[in-house]
Amino acid sequence: MSLRLGDTAPNFKATTSIGEIDFYEYLGDSWGVLFSHPADYTPVCTTELGRTASLKPEFDKRNVKVLALSVDSAESHKGWISDINETQNTNVDFPIIADQDKKIADLYDMIHPNASETMTVRSLFVISPDKKVKLMITYPASTGRNFTEVLRVIDSLQLTANYSVATPADWKDGEDVIVMNSIKTEDIPAKFPKGHKVIKPYLRTTPQPNK
Repeated sequence: MSLRLGDTAPNFKATTSIGEIDFYEYLGDSWGVLFSHPADYTPVCTTELGRTASLKPEFDKRNVKVLALSVDSAESHKGWISDINETQNTNVDFPIIADQDKKIADLYDMIHPNASETMTVRSLFVISPDKKVKLMITYPASTGRNFTEVLRVIDSLQLTANYSVATPADWKDGEDVIVMNSIKTEDIPAKFPKGHKVIKPYLRTTPQPNK
């Protein structure tokens, strides 16, 4: 099955490094990041999981729960976590899913046969509290992910979920945003009292409304 933006993220039950979980129950009312790894004891993944663990305060601040997935066993995950903690100077306390039968990888279309018949590519999904898929990023197995970008996109998703704005290229939290074209220019002051600029009739900016 191929997932698309706006689809409901499939629920699943899984064995993980912290025990059995139900995906929806684990997320609760939080946002979620689900991301896959080709295998345990792989070098790029070791750095990625260490980086994710070190960013836990940033994910917590945004009400985001993280889950990783690898096609190896939960016992293998526990040994690997020990290596990650040692080499990356961190503490991995989020679950790593054991997907030995590749059911979840298939459910989320994480195996791309032209890249590898057996290993998951580096798929990453951001899932909103209503369990909708809001972002999908896919990297090849050889390229580590940019988690600063993941946090940046989550900031944008959470902002634009609550206000009639969009975020421009390279936007970072705290910078000006774009007023959606569904808002008439004459209605902007009432909706965005911090002020606005009309660069073109279709390009209007305003200071970030939730700052």
